[in-house]
Amino acid sequence: MKIAIAGGTGFIGKALTSLLIDNGYEVIILSRRDESISANPRTVRWLNDEDQPELYLEGVQAFVNLAGTTINSRWNPKSKAEIVSSRISAVNEIRRIIQNLPKKPRVVINASAVGFYGTSETKTFTETSHSVGNDFLAETVKKWEEEVLQIEQAGVRTVLCRFGVILDKNQGALSKMLLPYRLYAGGTIGSGKQWLSWVHIDDVARGILFAIEEDSLSGPVNFTAPEPVRMEQFGRQLAHSLNRPHWLRVPSFGLQLLLGEMSMLVLEGQRVLPEKLLDHGFIFFYPNLKDAMTDLFQD
Repeated sequence: MKIAIAGGTGFIGKALTSLLIDNGYEVIILSRRDESISANPRTVRWLNDEDQPELYLEGVQAFVNLAGTTINSRWNPKSKAEIVSSRISAVNEIRRIIQNLPKKPRVVINASAVGFYGTSETKTFTETSHSVGNDFLAETVKKWEEEVLQIEQAGVRTVLCRFGVILDKNQGALSKMLLPYRLYAGGTIGSGKQWLSWVHIDDVARGILFAIEEDSLSGPVNFTAPEPVRMEQFGRQLAHSLNRPHWLRVPSFGLQLLLGEMSMLVLEGQRVLPEKLLDHGFIFFYPNLKDAMTDLFQD
């Protein structure tokens, strides 16, 4: 099977590409950078003026879209607009490519986020939850998913991967949390009562492959481990895994001053369960935080 990945050079894309190649798939990475002549993965330019990536994508049976400007930067009107527009333009280009292919792909897998549900310290969210948040992230995800569902209306199975906080010790949110602990200054962030719906990077890559291969899976799918934790528990487990103390509390107002509106990414959260993945038979390698941390920080 030939699979195209947009955003394939990010940390999710790299993990997924490696897994796909190991399982015998042919991978084409859509990138703004120059094309490569590597056989697998091959890089094809897109989203540049006059690019025609569809000329190289005949026979692609699955599209995985991970493209979009990072949300891990201080938010202002300009950066917010870019966060939204980069995601919408990527989806629109994939839709255009599909329309110009002689044969439609079997499935489109699109990144999304548990931010769709909004934040809560008391509620539990699954894919059947009708709650939609009213903050910037929730509104962004809603617009993003609405664009993707237009592809589904054209007759292509579509999966919306609502990612939780993805754990990888070298990239992503976890890598940014490590420094205080390594300096013996780690501790609870904010109240510590906010939920953290996390997932190991390996289970993310395996889950995307599962979604590609499982024809009965479609619509929103929560990519979170079955055992979410509160931030206090997360910090204590991280400290234990690093053999460091957990003692210096980070007050909410300090993070708000430092990060502005983006501070909600760590000060607020939601308890999200992966009901669809479990119901379809997906088995997590790392269902609990202790096992995930042990794997990430083993010598």
